[in-house]
Amino acid sequence: MNRKVSVIGLGYVGLPVAVAFGKKSSVIAFDINKKRIKSLKEGYDFTQEISEDELKKANLNLTDSIEELKKADFHIVAVPTPIDNSKKPDLMPLIKASETVGKAIKKGDIVVYESTVYPGATEEDCLSILEKVSGLKAGDDFHLGYSPERINPGDKEHTFTKILKIVAGQTSEICDIIAEVYSSVVEAGVYKASSIKVAEAAKVIENTQRDLSIAFVNELSKIFHLMDIDTQEVLEAASTKWNFTKHNPGLVGGHCIGIDPYYLTYKAEKLGYHPEVLLAGRRINDGMSKYVAEQVIKQMIKSGLSINNAKVALFGITFKENCPDIRNSKVFDLINELKEYHLDIDIYDELTDKLEVEKHYNIKLCDESKVQNKKYDVCIVATPHIKYVKEFKFPEHKIFIDVKSAFPKNMSKFRL
Repeated sequence: MNRKVSVIGLGYVGLPVAVAFGKKSSVIAFDINKKRIKSLKEGYDFTQEISEDELKKANLNLTDSIEELKKADFHIVAVPTPIDNSKKPDLMPLIKASETVGKAIKKGDIVVYESTVYPGATEEDCLSILEKVSGLKAGDDFHLGYSPERINPGDKEHTFTKILKIVAGQTSEICDIIAEVYSSVVEAGVYKASSIKVAEAAKVIENTQRDLSIAFVNELSKIFHLMDIDTQEVLEAASTKWNFTKHNPGLVGGHCIGIDPYYLTYKAEKLGYHPEVLLAGRRINDGMSKYVAEQVIKQMIKSGLSINNAKVALFGITFKENCPDIRNSKVFDLINELKEYHLDIDIYDELTDKLEVEKHYNIKLCDESKVQNKKYDVCIVATPHIKYVKEFKFPEHKIFIDVKSAFPKNMSKFRL
């Protein structure tokens, strides 16, 4: 590989990519967040995806300078693609990143997007921005590519270099170059998609499929609870069939599964098609926080506990276990639902940043010593970090709620 790589956006996706390339050769690692650049230079990654030792091993030119970006000729864009309050795609981070790259690219450069988008966004939205800002012509002066990210936050087994990488380019020749660049670091190999749109569509349905699968078992969980049947026992029994695919019920948040389907439904509706199944799955999953809160209250009433000002300890607020990411975590929806019943709630999660939680959700997290030295009416484990499952000593309580079925059945009054 004789390309000089830059990575734009050093979050959960971009940083592992930059580090992987940085172990082979020098990489320009760009982010607009000066604090992020500073902390990475000091060896600290708040996402906890990359250790201090790994950062030291990678040859990263950590910068927020566009002038440094100009030194690269293979630009990888890995910025978030969230939704707005109306659950419509928010392309602003992607637009801003494209404007930044547009100021840096020159003839012969290749720009590869990894951000999850609806099919067509790379060539319809990003391309025009790159051309406008740079004054260059895509397909002639520079070229576009797409290689969807498949990072699974908190997963130390399926890491960037060990996951098969889909690649696509404006032409087959450009696709070959992109494949060669990624193949230099991705041990699992690459898969060449026939077009950028196909690669975009493949990515967006990966998480949409998982969203629908979880919606299915979430609905089953509701039905089985009405029948007084344990959902986990049903899933374990059904899993004995060779072609049964097991998914567990739960709160579906995060920046992928709970977001990506809306990119596909948005595009479908723009084309005049109303996607019934996809939106039904979203409605079920978005309603699970309210359902869990209602079940907690029912169990309290059955146990003869007073609801008003009952003392509750809630453990784990990140969107998934063993991960510090609080983006789009449905645990906050659960907390808000519980507060409607005037419960006195202490919240603890040692993995995430207390200041970020207070800044974005106006919630003050408790110290471990505070929760362990109190007595509670209810203990709720919303996100079962491994620490809670294996070694944590829960405070004295009357009811235990295991939202994601991480503990033995006899411990909990309710689990999905």
